[in-house]
Amino acid sequence: MLQIHRAGDRFQSDHGWLRSSFSFSFADYYDPNNMQFGPMRVLNDDWIAPSKGFGMHPHQEMEIVTVVLNGLLEHKDSIGNTAQTTWGGIQRMSAGTGLFHSEYNRSEEESLELLQMWFLPAVTGLKPSYETTAFDTDALKEGLTLIVSGDETKQQAGRVASIHQDMSIYLSEPQKGSSHVYTAEQGRRTLLFVLEGTIDVNGDTTLFRRDSARIADEQELVLTASENSRVMLIDLP
Repeated sequence: MLQIHRAGDRFQSDHGWLRSSFSFSFADYYDPNNMQFGPMRVLNDDWIAPSKGFGMHPHQEMEIVTVVLNGLLEHKDSIGNTAQTTWGGIQRMSAGTGLFHSEYNRSEEESLELLQMWFLPAVTGLKPSYETTAFDTDALKEGLTLIVSGDETKQQAGRVASIHQDMSIYLSEPQKGSSHVYTAEQGRRTLLFVLEGTIDVNGDTTLFRRDSARIADEQELVLTASENSRVMLIDLP
């Protein structure tokens, strides 16, 4: 089963300094039929104006992954972490029993574009934690690059972020005419999100920029780029 969600059908929010597109119910957008996909609860596509951002606010019992697409994100939290992340870096925060954090675009001239994703943890009551990792952007052209994993055997210090859930996140940049193949284990879910370009899935479905697909019971996915593209793939229970 492959369910397509087009970019233009996402809920749009515009606060001037913040423009967001929500793939799942969030904030002012509520749809009881679009609450989550497996443990995936939020996929927000955000644009933040220079020198703007979110002040200190609380989170609890959620795994939060941020992918910066353009610009510089500054994070501070109540457990003592301060970090900056840009393209090529991943930010993972386990809210666990509770913490406060802030996120700002620290550039005075350049806007900030990012994806923020929330996942339900496999277990509750965890001690809050935070990490940043950096992946090899050049490797994205060669195939699907693992950037986040709940499997300790696949986690690489500084390269693959950990997460308290049975899941993985990959990024890839297939070039025009090339294909990347992903084989899922039986019974797993897959979410595809096209960041840039155009991707054909298994030769019969076309996804354009910011389109997504929620997939179940498809073990092999052949992703073919009609133009130079960038895609995110999330493997979920």
